[in-house]
Amino acid sequence: MSATRNYAVVTASYWSFTLTDGALRMLVLLHFYSLGYTPFMLAFLFLLYESAGLFANLGGGWLAAKFGIPRMLAVGLVLQIGGLLMLSALDPGWGATASIAWVVAAQGVAGVAKDLTKTASKSAIKATSGGGAGQLFRWVAWFTGSKNAMKGFGFFVGGLLLQVVGFRPALWLMAGMLALVLANVVLSLPRELGKAKASRSFRELFAKSRAINLLAAARIFMFGSRDVWFVVGLPIFLYSYGWPYMHVAGFIAAWTIAYGAVQAVAPSIVTRSTDGLSREVPAARLWGGVLTAITVTLALVTASGVARLDLVVVVGLLIFGIAFAVISSLHSYLILAYAGSEKAAEDVGFYYAANAAGRLTGILFSGALTQLGGLAACLWGSAIMLTLCLVLTFMLPTAVTAPTHLPA
Repeated sequence: MSATRNYAVVTASYWSFTLTDGALRMLVLLHFYSLGYTPFMLAFLFLLYESAGLFANLGGGWLAAKFGIPRMLAVGLVLQIGGLLMLSALDPGWGATASIAWVVAAQGVAGVAKDLTKTASKSAIKATSGGGAGQLFRWVAWFTGSKNAMKGFGFFVGGLLLQVVGFRPALWLMAGMLALVLANVVLSLPRELGKAKASRSFRELFAKSRAINLLAAARIFMFGSRDVWFVVGLPIFLYSYGWPYMHVAGFIAAWTIAYGAVQAVAPSIVTRSTDGLSREVPAARLWGGVLTAITVTLALVTASGVARLDLVVVVGLLIFGIAFAVISSLHSYLILAYAGSEKAAEDVGFYYAANAAGRLTGILFSGALTQLGGLAACLWGSAIMLTLCLVLTFMLPTAVTAPTHLPA
């Protein structure tokens, strides 16, 4: 019962955090777009937010193992509150350069907060799950899917708050909500949750098992394949077809919510095995192949110039989202299945550092490929990344012999 209670506390805390994270992104996008910032400038505002995750995930995993998961979850919440208050201090009278620098810095704080909180929260699932591989997959899928659905809902909340109360009061309201969540984490979770003997050197921190290294490399290309069209290419494409900004934001929010919903039900889609790997790894290969084929088809259609291409792209990306949600949920499960129980937080942190590297790569290529060839070029870039991800997935082992592997 205590394990379920701890899981519920961590999940609810991360839901609240993710709600503010999605709302913050929409607040920044809408507010600064209304001030005349170009889509490329808006993408630049999030570069530090994404790049901060490279170090926050690695450091967060090590710190969670050394000091315990609840403490790092609390640190992430405190940093998010600080980032929100920092943004609220932005002076409209500042020049463009100073404003951009301030927002980028505040977004960097929010990026560290997000990845510390995510690493701590997902590590807590490993620490609290005692029901074998089946329970672990269900808990990971529900946690990941509900988190993404909550982030999509946060997009709506951000736009609503901006319209109803304005930029600065919206930030204050979210900071106040997170302060209440922080108090609940401090009072509810056992301090020793997830605490273990941390690595003593950077070399040991990076020296993961072959399976985790391969999965981390695959994660880079998988999330790069999404953000290469999602961040810059898609919004500019829809703008060019006359979509109002709120319609663009609404589609992105709906896509994210639907994506999270599919992630949450992934365990009912994938045939399970008693050992937790022998069927799950081939399923990741199968869905990786399906996703690659979908993307190649969509790239060919986009380059053909069919009528009402915007609607064709919307339908195609919804299909992309279904396959991407399943394989993403599988990968999120596999990292915990491969992770050693003693240093699960470090393994998860290493893996999500690769996740952050993929998002950062996707953002950079999204701007460059949009400039070179529009959304079609972005989708071809996505197809190449997914092919590399698929090759790495075929190299994953279907069994783990380490004694720390979670029993079925």
